[in-house]
Amino acid sequence: MYFVIADDHPLSLLGTQVILEGMGHVVLESHNNGRNAWEAIKKLKPAFAILDISMPVMDGLEVAENVRLHQLSTKIILLTSHKEKSVFNKAEELKINAYLLKQYALEELKDCVKHLMTNENYYSHRMKFELETDLDYQKGEILDKLTFSERKIFELIVQQKTTKEIAEMLFLSGKTIEAHRASIIRKLGIESDKNALLKFAAKFYNPQ
Repeated sequence: MYFVIADDHPLSLLGTQVILEGMGHVVLESHNNGRNAWEAIKKLKPAFAILDISMPVMDGLEVAENVRLHQLSTKIILLTSHKEKSVFNKAEELKINAYLLKQYALEELKDCVKHLMTNENYYSHRMKFELETDLDYQKGEILDKLTFSERKIFELIVQQKTTKEIAEMLFLSGKTIEAHRASIIRKLGIESDKNALLKFAAKFYNPQ
C-alpha cells in the first residue's frame, strides 16, 4: 500500500515511516506541515494518509477536510496526542477512518492499517478511556440545550457582559434579558443564586 505521512515532530515522523516500511508498505512522501502533505495527497492519491493534527500552515483536520471536499478515496488516519472530546467529535464529522493516540502508536498502528485495508473504519478500544471532556465540548453541550436567543445571551454572559449591556446590544429590555437568564439557569440546572450564572459562564471566558 502507498502512504503519505505528515508530522511536525521528526522522531514521530521517522517512527511512523519505520513501522510502515517494516510492514512492507511504501511511503511516497513525508512532510512536516499540512500544506505540503495536502499537495502530496492531491498529486499522488495514496491509499492512506497518516496525519498529525497540530502542524504548521494547515493542521491535520484541515487536510482531512480538503480530502473529503475533493472526494479523494485516500483513507485518513489521525495519529495525534490530542485527547479532547471536541477534537475527536470534529474528526468524526469529517468521517476520519481512524483516530489513534501517539502514546499507543507502536501497538496499534499495525493493527489499524491491516484492518483498514479491508474495512472503512478502525475504532481504538482505548479512546473511550482516554478522551478528555474539554471546555469546548462542555460549551457545545450547553448550547445544544438552549434556544437561539438564549445561546446569544449565554455567549454574551461568557464575555462578561452585564444585563444592561446585553439588552442594549440585542435591542431588548432588561426584563426580557432577565427572563432569558432565568430560563438558561433552569435549563442548565444552575443554582439560582444572584451570581451563579455569571460564575458558571466565567469558566468558558477566554479573552483573545
